[in-house]
Amino acid sequence: MNIDDKLPLSAFMPHHSSPDPHAPFIATAGKKNDSPARFIDKSEIVERLKTIHDPELPVNIYDLGLIYDIRLIDKNDLKIKMSLTAPGCPVAGEMPGQVANTLAKIPNVGLIEVELVWEPAWTKDRMSEDAKLALDIY
Repeated sequence: MNIDDKLPLSAFMPHHSSPDPHAPFIATAGKKNDSPARFIDKSEIVERLKTIHDPELPVNIYDLGLIYDIRLIDKNDLKIKMSLTAPGCPVAGEMPGQVANTLAKIPNVGLIEVELVWEPAWTKDRMSEDAKLALDIY
């Protein structure tokens, strides 16, 4: 077993900005919002996430079940955990940034952090009924 066998998948991601190969892959956008004019609602976040589609499938990333966790933190900061359908996904290094940049367009949003996670592994069971219907999966 060589040293690479012990590294997490994030260590092999393009544009992994951390010198620590064990650091998670996190894309950021926006900036801290000390005094938001209004507080955003989770439904606004979900609405924006549904505008992002997997490039290989005709379904949005939210209905595909790629969004594992949405945390709306103090002053409209967001922490998102997401996965991809497979570690070899060709947009692995780009999708978290696309998610962060899309969410940054929500008025009054603060700092956005999108972490790419691989545990638990994505399965078709995470898909919404609409996504399963669109892909004819049952």
